[in-house]
Amino acid sequence: MTLGWLAIFRLGLVQMCLGAIVVLTTSTLNRLMVVELALPAVLSGLMVALHYAIQITRPSWGYKSDTGGNRTVWILGGMIVLAAGGFAAALGVVLMQTVFWPGLALSFLAYALIGLGAGASGTSLLALLATCTRADRRAAAATITWLMMIFGIALTAGVVGRLLEPYSPRLLLEIVGAVCLGAVALTALAVFRIERGLVARPEPDPTPFREGLREVWAEPKARAFTLFVFLSMTAYFTQELILEPYAGLVFGFTPGQSTSLSGAQNGGVFLGMLAVGIGATGLKLGDLRGWVMAGCLGSALSLTGIALLGQTGLPLLVPAVVLMGVFNGMFAVAAIGSMMALAGEGRGAREGTRMGLWGAAQGVAAGFGGLAGAAAADVLRLWTDAPSAFGLVFLAEAGLFVAAALMALRIMDGGRVMPATRLVPGE
Repeated sequence: MTLGWLAIFRLGLVQMCLGAIVVLTTSTLNRLMVVELALPAVLSGLMVALHYAIQITRPSWGYKSDTGGNRTVWILGGMIVLAAGGFAAALGVVLMQTVFWPGLALSFLAYALIGLGAGASGTSLLALLATCTRADRRAAAATITWLMMIFGIALTAGVVGRLLEPYSPRLLLEIVGAVCLGAVALTALAVFRIERGLVARPEPDPTPFREGLREVWAEPKARAFTLFVFLSMTAYFTQELILEPYAGLVFGFTPGQSTSLSGAQNGGVFLGMLAVGIGATGLKLGDLRGWVMAGCLGSALSLTGIALLGQTGLPLLVPAVVLMGVFNGMFAVAAIGSMMALAGEGRGAREGTRMGLWGAAQGVAAGFGGLAGAAAADVLRLWTDAPSAFGLVFLAEAGLFVAAALMALRIMDGGRVMPATRLVPGE
């Protein structure tokens, strides 16, 4: 037996919970540190970068779930660690208002837990989908689960943004605590007995982890796609830590308004993913490469518009951010569709390792992009005004999206990823 549509929907609930916790740490808490606590953006950038950098362990989590025979244990255990880290991060922000150094230390520990939890839970979830979903359902399963994740992000950001007005530290802890506890409870219900009756797991593989990872890296398709994921996700995440501070410092948004802005952005991502799901899968319009390139180039144009709004002062930031989200979603779901298809190719019983490799590339790129964007904004603000400083970073991000579109043109052939022997020295 393989995963049915109901089981796929249940796993999508886990993705929704992952997104709900992570969005609080990368948007709401980040904004509070930069604007309300007046801390340098690079400081919160370091915390978020730590949570992404720790996800370089994703190949290890994927390998463990490949050989351990029970992926749901890693999914639920990772969610518990993620929830603990999410609440500790909120507590760290509150403590920094009165006892700065203990609060800062707790925050760094919290973001480390967030990285470990997201890596273990997310990688094992994707490996279960790739292993136990019929080949003709993988693209649809990826679309469904990612749409639910974006829905969770958008819903959480929007609801929390409204509930957080007027802001108080106690209210922040109550809201974050409720989100974290709810995520753990829903995940436990979603994965309960979900692996029972599925296709048999392979016998434990005695191959050492490093050798197994080396085997996957030796596959030209897996290697080329890893490089593409790194470049495109660097572009995707460069604005993550500066968009809400930009809204607060340049457009005067309150904490609740800027959190709702993140919800609006992810609402756009949801629409973009839905458009690809309907257009590419339902109506058979275009191929994955075309959707990836359209998403990248549209994101570049949207970022250019967001940069120019800071110079003109026009009150159009929300629709511009929603438009950027739409193109982000188009790019992301097309790339995810390729990822799900490629996970089952190559040497057998390595789906988790491949998903972990690409997840690690995404995590490192997200941490690098977010930190680089925050640091660049801080440095540029020393030399110019806030609208110009943030605007230059947005324009640089637009350039990265154009480069990602060109790389997709080179390595992707329709819905397939081509062996990219010319991309890797020595091949």
